[in-house]
Amino acid sequence: MRIEQLQAFLAITETGSFGQAAKKCGVTQSTISRQIQSLEQDLGLTLFHRSAQAKLTMGGEKLLPRAQRICQEWYKATQEFAELMAGKQPELCIAAIHSVCAHYLPPILQQFCQDYPEVQLRVTALGSDRALKVLRDGLVDVAIVMNNRFLTNSAEIELAVLYEEQIDVLMAANHPLSKQSRISPLELVKYPQVVFKDGYGMQRLVQQWFDDQNVQFKTAMELNTLDAFRGVIRQGEMIALLPHKALTDSYNDPTLAIRPLQSPALISDMNGKLDSDNVLTRQVVMVTTSDRLMIPPIAHFFNLVKDLSKSSQTGQSQLVSK
Repeated sequence: MRIEQLQAFLAITETGSFGQAAKKCGVTQSTISRQIQSLEQDLGLTLFHRSAQAKLTMGGEKLLPRAQRICQEWYKATQEFAELMAGKQPELCIAAIHSVCAHYLPPILQQFCQDYPEVQLRVTALGSDRALKVLRDGLVDVAIVMNNRFLTNSAEIELAVLYEEQIDVLMAANHPLSKQSRISPLELVKYPQVVFKDGYGMQRLVQQWFDDQNVQFKTAMELNTLDAFRGVIRQGEMIALLPHKALTDSYNDPTLAIRPLQSPALISDMNGKLDSDNVLTRQVVMVTTSDRLMIPPIAHFFNLVKDLSKSSQTGQSQLVSK
């Protein structure tokens, strides 16, 4: 059973004629006849009395209300798809890590609202793992997260690298490490650390970095908001490794200090050898699926973010060249 067969059936019912139904459907009368014959074969009964005027049989009467409902639903679906492809999407849902929501997205969100005023934006700050999960579950359209190739490496995923940023050390202004210009991993492990909760990419990144140095660090507390990190850190000797952009609001806080990690650092490993360690960084990426990029508002948002990333990288390159 095909939708065009049901549409032909309804057209004959409304006009009372195979010929008039053919005109209404924009096909030949022979096409209408074949569609009805095929439908009758599928159902195993005749639908019309073939006379001067096509009248419904008992089987046709039974089919009529169901055919009407099916065709109405099909019409609604095609209208919704047409509106979707025309950019008439009711909302656009974004999940992003906290620092991106606070400092990277605002100008993009403002521009998008000007370009698509009828689309409501919904932005949620989530950890990377959670953001990618809700993207896979179809609850959001775009996720901006810390890159994790184990979670983003699949055929349907579309990924754009936005930027890479170094990880710095946040501490109280009077912390003993604040007297140093750069901090080595061996100095870091002398103090208890505040880390992101499980499910945040930063927790895995920091853990892996210390593992690579063959150094154990002490976790004092797990948090999930930048305000909480700042509040705890300014109280005593606890420290935290946080992304550079996440510390934007901390640079002008006289109760806090920020120091970069030492690079390269010569660390003695478990075998007594010396190894050169690079600065700890994280890569921030934007992720969606290929089918979503066919929807104009989503594609537009995706391109706005990519354009900002390109312009930021160009500006940084120009500053370096000067």
